[in-house]
Amino acid sequence: MNRRVWLRNSSMLAGATLLLGRESLAMPTVADGAGDSSAPDAESRARLASNENPYGPPKSARDAMMRAWDESNRYGPAGAPELRASLAAQWQVPADHILITQGSAEGLCASAAAFCAGGEVISAQPTYDQLLSYAETLGAKIVRVPLDANLSFDLPAIEKRVGPFTRMVFVVNPNNPTGTLVNADQLEGFTKRVSAKAPVFIDEAYHEYVEVPGHRSMMPLVTQGYDVVVSRTASKIHGMAGLRVGFLVARPDILARIAAYRQGFPNAMALRAAIAAVQDTEAQQFVRRQNAASRETIYRALDGLKRRYVPSHGNMVFFHTGRPISDVIQQFAERGIDVGRPFPPMLDWCRVSTGTPADTERFVGALRGIFA
Repeated sequence: MNRRVWLRNSSMLAGATLLLGRESLAMPTVADGAGDSSAPDAESRARLASNENPYGPPKSARDAMMRAWDESNRYGPAGAPELRASLAAQWQVPADHILITQGSAEGLCASAAAFCAGGEVISAQPTYDQLLSYAETLGAKIVRVPLDANLSFDLPAIEKRVGPFTRMVFVVNPNNPTGTLVNADQLEGFTKRVSAKAPVFIDEAYHEYVEVPGHRSMMPLVTQGYDVVVSRTASKIHGMAGLRVGFLVARPDILARIAAYRQGFPNAMALRAAIAAVQDTEAQQFVRRQNAASRETIYRALDGLKRRYVPSHGNMVFFHTGRPISDVIQQFAERGIDVGRPFPPMLDWCRVSTGTPADTERFVGALRGIFA
């Protein structure tokens, strides 16, 4: 065996070990408030805290990663042009309207740096706050508008707050942590009006989970020339949270402004995996079916316990605990289950991610033990 063959075989073995052992090697997402996984039995915990796809990347993406080993010694975003072309055809936007980032987090933070410093950012509370918290570190004032009676974005109330100091309006649809969905017609009208005053950033991380007839993305507003940024990610339905691939869709002039604040580019293996994953519609359908089944199992358990919850359009369920969330997190942790972090000001609500059938049943058993 010569050196080149030995290196190739060693790399393939290391890659296989990483892929097959990813559950045991992966750490909880601290930023999203994963529960205590420092216990000796951390490998056996039900990780339902961070809205991860429990099935991981599809086989097509794993195979693509293995084939990408020979590109991993080179600098540069190998595969980026192919990925943009694939997404452009799928989303019906020009390829130069797509920016690939290191997970959606980099896109959110770079957008905050490009637009928000020294002004106001308006959004709902609670919602996913990566962009908001980063903007705040840059000196932006964050205006948080309470959710409406359905625990969805209150678009009329947000629109009233837009003023001369507004640098961006941030909308997550479906929302995280509630899983609620804003009506597409209402969101389109809102976005057209508001973007004339300030850029509107719409985070569609959970878009692929939505099964409501007539629901649509706001990407067409980008090609119509509006000041709109739409964010997507490979972390959710594609199961690539640890590989860090995200996407921004906006006019080229807006993307150029955001790109100036990027820190790097996704690795070659992640890009090749993303190319395969976004084209693997069969895998996406499987994840949607499993996700819907897990949600229904959780709904039935909550109905039996007479606990209020929000019908979700994502891979999470937000339910009323009636007691401090910090206590509930601890009670689930003691049973080997990690659930979502606190979401102020709703500190007597809990977000649980959908999981495998086994992990979902484990959660339901613990839920009944805690709330019976």
